[in-house]
Amino acid sequence: MDPKPCDLPLRQHTRGLGPALQFLSTMGSALPELGLRPSISNRDGDIEILGAARAVHRFVEAPGDGGTIRWHFVEAGEGEPVVLLHGVPDSWHMWHRQIAELAAGYRVLAIDLKGCGQTEKRPGDYRPAAVAEQLVALFDVLGLDRVNLVTHDLGSVVADYLGAGHPFRVRRYARGQQHLYHFNEELPSQETIFIDPLLGPLLRVPAVVVAAAYSRLSFHPILPSDLRRTVREWSYPGVGAGVSRYFHSSSLRGQWLDRRRGLMDNWRFPVLILQGEHDPIQPAEFYVGIQGTMPDGRVQFVDAGHFFVLENPHQAGRVIREFLGS
Repeated sequence: MDPKPCDLPLRQHTRGLGPALQFLSTMGSALPELGLRPSISNRDGDIEILGAARAVHRFVEAPGDGGTIRWHFVEAGEGEPVVLLHGVPDSWHMWHRQIAELAAGYRVLAIDLKGCGQTEKRPGDYRPAAVAEQLVALFDVLGLDRVNLVTHDLGSVVADYLGAGHPFRVRRYARGQQHLYHFNEELPSQETIFIDPLLGPLLRVPAVVVAAAYSRLSFHPILPSDLRRTVREWSYPGVGAGVSRYFHSSSLRGQWLDRRRGLMDNWRFPVLILQGEHDPIQPAEFYVGIQGTMPDGRVQFVDAGHFFVLENPHQAGRVIREFLGS
């Protein structure tokens, strides 16, 4: 028998506006501040300075979608590999502060997911389980036998399948901002937004997407420079369509059922569940006392909303470093 969705905590329950109107109503004052700047394409080997780290833009082809997928990622440092996977509406750049810190002791690879940033965006298999296999193919090309995974939002969905299907390829898994054991149908309105044909054209307007997401889901202010860069990274042609394919290929409820039915049981590595304590669509109550639902897991809350990596980078970075060093 399938598990039943959980009751929704009253303090998290919002009624009245439908998902489409909620999306539009959150643009508000954030939109003018973002500005509009064209994206800047990188070349393989381009250098970007992130704090004290010298990060290199890489483009690598690996098997996938009946041919090859051209992946873009940023790499810095040496040592045990740490793979960073972003969410929506983000890119590799959401991790720029963590890259700068982790590169002092690790080989850090911040990857643009398929359909995002400067990675391949053509039609293909965008089911999270399939993208997980495509990432493993990339790991093979790069000679990465075992990796540490640090993820956020959509990146966590993909990593859930990767860890379950290839548990011996993962050393540790710091999993951020994604529904886990508990679930309620009324919370993930972003799914409805991304498959709504009336809103499809708006997904191709980067400033609208970023303003809506960050206005609604953030608890602490995010630097304008980070918002502007997020807009730029969404501005590469095809990102809106590429991200939409994830939501058309599977449902958040289906992914939740997959976790409950067996994915979590196969995570044979330490798991740190990282959640923003004030995320309006992922109640903190859903994550209390879940340690027994997986072989080796614990929960850590960050004083932030959904985008804790950018809202509270100091606490987020400290918690990630402590976990990787444990």
